[in-house]
Amino acid sequence: MMPDINNRRVLAIAIPIVLSNITVPILGAVDTAVIGQLGKAAPVAAVGVGAIIITAFYWIFGFLRMGTTGLVAQALGAKDENEVRAYLLRALLLGFLAGFTILLLRKSLIEIGFWVSPASIEVEGLAAKYFLIRVWSAPAAIALYGVIGWLIALERTKSVLILQFFMNGVNVLLDLWFVLGLNWGIEGVAIATVIAEVSALVLGLFLCLERFKDQSWPKFQVIFDIQRLKNMLSVNFDILLRSIMLEAIFVSFLLLGGNFGDAKLAANQVLLQFLHITAHGLDGFAFAAETLVGQAIGQKNRSRFRASVVASAKLALVLSLLMAVTFLLVGPSLIDLMTTAEDVRIEAKSYLFFVVLVPILGISAWMLDGIFIGATRTKDMRNMMAISLVFYVFSLIIFIPHFENTGLWLALLISFITRGITLGLRYPHLEKSI
Repeated sequence: MMPDINNRRVLAIAIPIVLSNITVPILGAVDTAVIGQLGKAAPVAAVGVGAIIITAFYWIFGFLRMGTTGLVAQALGAKDENEVRAYLLRALLLGFLAGFTILLLRKSLIEIGFWVSPASIEVEGLAAKYFLIRVWSAPAAIALYGVIGWLIALERTKSVLILQFFMNGVNVLLDLWFVLGLNWGIEGVAIATVIAEVSALVLGLFLCLERFKDQSWPKFQVIFDIQRLKNMLSVNFDILLRSIMLEAIFVSFLLLGGNFGDAKLAANQVLLQFLHITAHGLDGFAFAAETLVGQAIGQKNRSRFRASVVASAKLALVLSLLMAVTFLLVGPSLIDLMTTAEDVRIEAKSYLFFVVLVPILGISAWMLDGIFIGATRTKDMRNMMAISLVFYVFSLIIFIPHFENTGLWLALLISFITRGITLGLRYPHLEKSI
């Protein structure tokens, strides 16, 4: 018998995810601070460039986290324990395959990275050194997406929090030892990350073993069931296409901001940090929706599905309003903390109203993403994202010539609104299908 859907259960899933997300930017700050103690600009820039390139290639396989959560939650709701276990093994196999592919293509990938984001000869040399060491943990890092997605589906978000804290904690401690203690420089930062990611996968697998304690492992034929594998690949490919379109919006937003001067470009970068805060907060409730909706779909229980949607969306709405009010009241002070350049401060404060609107206008997009992932209705997600991208492009064409950077922000908000509306129009069909 599944527990009731209530606020406490939603918060038990969401809060560890929010806390886990907080650790992500801290690690980047520590990496930068440690390598910054060398007193040279090139190593700092190289770590930044190398990390961006390798993260971009890892990000391609981020669908493994979302797809695994939806599929496993449905198997759990259907009380198909064999499939719950089989999906973990499938996700690990897919993650290892993707990681070893990146490893084999590592030299070509770093060349592509420098072609897209060129730097000075010194920075490129150091960044390549960093990349070619850190890439050795690619199989572990990508397989970890599947482990995290699996744990979230089982509502074991406290385990995800433990995993994240362990990985980042190991990384920070080894950073300090290798760089400041052993004087290994940029190689030390890369080796620290490799050890942290491999160690995290080992811990993650240990945390998953509880589900296999009766020694009942799925048979080979079950794991490699052609229909299940095709469905898994289809779900993940749709999420991949949707994510590429979403990334196209954010990358173009940053690039187009450069047309309006350095101050506005820097201001946009500062304000995007507010958007990241919004994403980290609402992700917790979107993940809760993925898990609870997936279970309800697996049970073929429409009333439980609706209760899952209402409970997670209600709490997400409270958080979104709190974030909007917080941004409005303390946003100027946060901007002053993030930059000392007076022209950037002035520009950022003049556009602050847009990021105040992001949690309010974007909540539907975030939460409906979680609902549709849990239901594995990824074709709808892909198609509605395509419509949102079209609206975004048309908004750029219409607004930028007249309003410049203001038009850019309007286009971004319109993309959120369009995604929320279009997925919302598909929601009744989803509910009726249960």
